[in-house]
Amino acid sequence: MNNQSRLDVGAASTGARRGAQLLAQLTQRPPAIWYQGQAVTDVTKHPALRAGARSLAALYDLQWQQPEVSLFSSPTSGKPVARSFMLPKTQEELRSITAAMQVWQNYTHGMMGRAPDYLNRAISAYAAGAPFLAGADPQFGRNAVRYHQYVRENDLCLTHTLAAPQANRGVSVSHQADPFLAARIKEENDAGLVIRGARMLATLPIADEIMVFPSTLLKATDEDAPYAFAFSIAASTPGLRFICRESFDYGRSHFDHPLGSRFEEMDAVVVFDDVQVPWENVFLHRDVNRCNQAYARTGAVVHMTHQVIVKNIAKSEFLLGLAHLMIDTIGIEGFQHVHEKLAELWVNLETMKACLRAAEADAALDEWGVIRPAWNPLDAARNLFPRLYPRMVEIIQQLGAGGLMATPTEADLKGPLAEDIRRYYQAARAEAFERVPIFRLAWDVALSAFGSRQVLYERFFFGDPVRMAGALTASHNSEMQRHAEMVRAFVKQGRDEAFAGAAG
Repeated sequence: MNNQSRLDVGAASTGARRGAQLLAQLTQRPPAIWYQGQAVTDVTKHPALRAGARSLAALYDLQWQQPEVSLFSSPTSGKPVARSFMLPKTQEELRSITAAMQVWQNYTHGMMGRAPDYLNRAISAYAAGAPFLAGADPQFGRNAVRYHQYVRENDLCLTHTLAAPQANRGVSVSHQADPFLAARIKEENDAGLVIRGARMLATLPIADEIMVFPSTLLKATDEDAPYAFAFSIAASTPGLRFICRESFDYGRSHFDHPLGSRFEEMDAVVVFDDVQVPWENVFLHRDVNRCNQAYARTGAVVHMTHQVIVKNIAKSEFLLGLAHLMIDTIGIEGFQHVHEKLAELWVNLETMKACLRAAEADAALDEWGVIRPAWNPLDAARNLFPRLYPRMVEIIQQLGAGGLMATPTEADLKGPLAEDIRRYYQAARAEAFERVPIFRLAWDVALSAFGSRQVLYERFFFGDPVRMAGALTASHNSEMQRHAEMVRAFVKQGRDEAFAGAAG
């Protein structure tokens, strides 16, 4: 079946999926995942990936447990579909999308940052901004609209990839020693594009499709043009490979690794080995300027950041709750430094909530007739959280201190030394068998491989924080200039008064 017919079949619409349907699809059309040198034939059974697949399936089941929040009627089929695919026209509809995303993020406590709603918002923005894509080629705009409908009507899960591999970072992608190190167009033919090279970093590769985002770091030169593109294809497409890092799910119990055993979403480098991309799936092609503008003009970066701030709130709530529980368990609430740390966590949470509320309250119709959350509070939140989260984890470390090392396993609690554990691991307000799982959770947040990955992930969620700061100052320079002029006027007023008095 060729790609066009695949999309036509999708147009028939199955509507919002349940978890079993997701797992069946991953089994029938497995993504091309490689782990520790071997091809993974079934991600639903592989030890490194199956727990993440189960949690992903649970999200799809969860939307059917709260359909009034998570689903809405498809504008084309009338069937229930995920609300994260909605193109909101009112602030009420925008807030309903927030509520739907909160269902998923509260379930994972923000620990699966690339849950499907993240890219659902991206492809929805691309469909809304189809006229921008059509400015290069009318077909590209039609492709985005049709693909959005295809993914929405079949409730597919997307991963994505954006950045070039870290080889020689001192030169651009077109000046690497190997011109096909970074994914680039090898050739165009009647069927579409042929892509060769690699991209990083595809989080949640246990997906149905991959959305290849346009690079925003290219220059408008002939050399960079082959690296300028955007498209989506099935994750099982021939020639496509996902090379995974080591899993942080070690096959341990929920007791021993409460987060890693549930929410390992995996990260992968994507290799394109002469991958044929049908023209029907292309959104941008050899247009550097349009690639650089795509996130902002379509609104994709705004709607994706909307989802991210919902995730940040869930994560902040979780760490605040964990810190309070630790403090109460071991009876350290009387210390002033503990008050300071708890207050810091609370302020971080309320800051994220305030940014989200401001973004919703000041939302307005964009040029495509879609309600877009206000960008300034979202931009502030996404630049702030990469600094907040590592500090929040540090607070958990400081509160737990040596207690984070005194964390026996489930096997210990069930073993011959159980009575020793009951006696020596007790806490001020908890029996040992109550205290230990709390501190194992704190360890998984603050010290485990899973927890360390979360810190790194948050530091670089949207890319290099320094580059992000540069982009922020550039985009908000006129606003900053207005404030500078206000201060200049105030200084001038004082100067004029001083010299007027001297002249008198």
